[in-house]
Amino acid sequence: MIKINNMTLPFDHHPDEIKKKAATKLGISEDKILSLKIQRRSLDARANRPLLRVYTVVVEVKNQDSLSEQIKKSGNLASWEETHYEIPYISGNKTGHRPLIIGSGPAGLFAGLILAEAGLEPMIVERGKPARERTKDVSAFWRSGNLNLESNVQFGEGGAGTFSDGKLGTRVKDKYLRKDKILQEMVKAGAPQDILLDNKPHVGTANLVKIVENLRKKIEDLGGEYRFESKVVDIIIEKDQVKGVVLASGEKINSSIVVLAIGHSARDTFTMLKDRGVDLIPKPFSVGLRIEHPQLLIDQNQYGKDAGHSSLSAAEYQLSYRTSSGRTVYSFCMCPGGTVIGAASELDTVVTNGMSQYARDGKNANSAIVVEVYPSDYEDDPLGGFGYQRKLEQGAFHLGGGNYFAPVQRLGDFVAGKPSSQLGMIKPTYKPGVRLADLGRALPDKFTDPIKEALQVFNKRIKGFANPDAVLTGVETRTSSPLRILREKDGQSVSVKGIYPVGEGSGYAGGIMSSAIDGIKAAEKVIHSRDEKLRPGGF
Repeated sequence: MIKINNMTLPFDHHPDEIKKKAATKLGISEDKILSLKIQRRSLDARANRPLLRVYTVVVEVKNQDSLSEQIKKSGNLASWEETHYEIPYISGNKTGHRPLIIGSGPAGLFAGLILAEAGLEPMIVERGKPARERTKDVSAFWRSGNLNLESNVQFGEGGAGTFSDGKLGTRVKDKYLRKDKILQEMVKAGAPQDILLDNKPHVGTANLVKIVENLRKKIEDLGGEYRFESKVVDIIIEKDQVKGVVLASGEKINSSIVVLAIGHSARDTFTMLKDRGVDLIPKPFSVGLRIEHPQLLIDQNQYGKDAGHSSLSAAEYQLSYRTSSGRTVYSFCMCPGGTVIGAASELDTVVTNGMSQYARDGKNANSAIVVEVYPSDYEDDPLGGFGYQRKLEQGAFHLGGGNYFAPVQRLGDFVAGKPSSQLGMIKPTYKPGVRLADLGRALPDKFTDPIKEALQVFNKRIKGFANPDAVLTGVETRTSSPLRILREKDGQSVSVKGIYPVGEGSGYAGGIMSSAIDGIKAAEKVIHSRDEKLRPGGF
C-alpha cells in the first residue's frame, strides 16, 4: 500500500474529492485505487491564507510496482504496511502476587488493561467511586457546594481528566504504537471514531464516563478486579522492597508490584510516601487564572470570514510568552465552547478547571492563563509545592465568600488594579457560583504582573483577547504535580523496588494521553520483570 502525506483540499470540500486528489497525487485514474483509508486529518488555519484540510491517506492501488520510482522520488509518498501494538505476553508460569494498581485515572487504567491482557489479573484500588456515582457527587457539589472529599473532580474512576475537554494529543514520541492502542481501545469502549483521524482528538466529559466504564468491564472480563472507595493509607516495605499496602479499613493487600497512579492531587498519599522513605523531589508547576471569552471571538480570529461555517468546529488557541521578569506565561487546558468548573478536593478551598463536552457548543471559550512557579518560590521541600497551592486555594475560597463560590473580575479592572463592581457583556460559567472580587489579592504580584504583561501580548496575537469585559476566575493551581517520584530506567522507584510511579502524580507525564502511555510502559516493564523469555520490543 502507499501512504500519501500532506494532501490538501479546501476545508469545505466534498468527500468524493479525497479519492480524486489521491489519484492526482499518484498520477493515476481513480478506478485504479482499490481502497483508501484516511489515517490523519487536520485543519490548516494559518493567517492570511485559505482554510485547508490536510490529510494523510493510505491507498491500495492496482500494479503498485509500476509506481515504485515515483514513490522513491516524492517526499510525500511512501510504501506502507499496516502494523499494530503488540501486547506483551508471558510464556512461562504466572506465579506470584497479582500486581496492584493504585488509582484508576488514565495511567492506572491502561496499565491495568495491558496487565490484564497479559493474563496477570491486576487489582485496581481506587479511593473514589465508580464514574457514574462520582458524576452525581460532582454535580451535587456544583449545585450546592456540598464537597465529597473522596469523590470529586480530582478523585474517582477516570481521574481528573474525566472532567476536562478530554484532549488526547501528546508530544510523546512513540514508535511502539502505544498511542494507537489507546485510541483504538477508547473507540471500542464508545469513543467517537473521529479520534482515530483527528490531529487534535478530544472526547469530552460525557463520553469519558462511558469509556472508562466499558474499559473497566473489559479488564474485569480478563480477570482483573476493581476495589472502589478503598483508600491506601500506608505501604508495606521490607528491606527496600514493597510487600503490599494498607487500606483505610485496616485491610492489608499483599503484592510485590505496586503501580502508583495516584494523580497530582493525592496530597495525603504523597505525605505517606515521604514518611516511608520513597524519594521525592520538588519540581516546577504553574498557577494562574481562568479566562473566558465569547467562542465567536476565538472563531473569528482563527477562521476569519469562514467563522460559523457548519463544517468547522469551535476554534482553539495556544499562547505562550516569556515575560520581562523571566517567567513564562502560557495558556493551559483550553476548552472551546466549554465551562469553568469547581475542582476542589479539600475543605475550604477553591480550585478552578475547564471542561467541554464533545460538541464544544457552549457560548464561551475558556483556558487557564498560568505562570511558572519554581521550588525557590516556596519552601524548597518535596511537599512544599502542595502547601503553596493550598495557601492560594484557601485565599480564593475566602475571596469568593467562603461557600465554594469563585472570585471573578473583569479583565479591564484586573489590569487597572481595582475591584470589579459589575460584570460586562461576558458572563462567567463557573459552578457552583461566583463573587466579584479583586484577583490581585488571589496571587502574589510576582505572578499577577507577568500575567498582566502577557495579556497585552496575547491581545496582539488574538484581537480582542484583552477585551476589558473578558472574565477572569481564580485560582488555577493543579496544572501539574509539584513534585516527582524519582524512578530508575526500569520504571521502579529509586528507593523501593517493586513500586512503579506513573502518570501525572509521578511527575513524568501530563494530560490523558501521555499518562496513559506512561501507564502502558510501566505495565510492559512489570511483564518483562516477570518473564525473562518475553519477546523483545516495547521497552
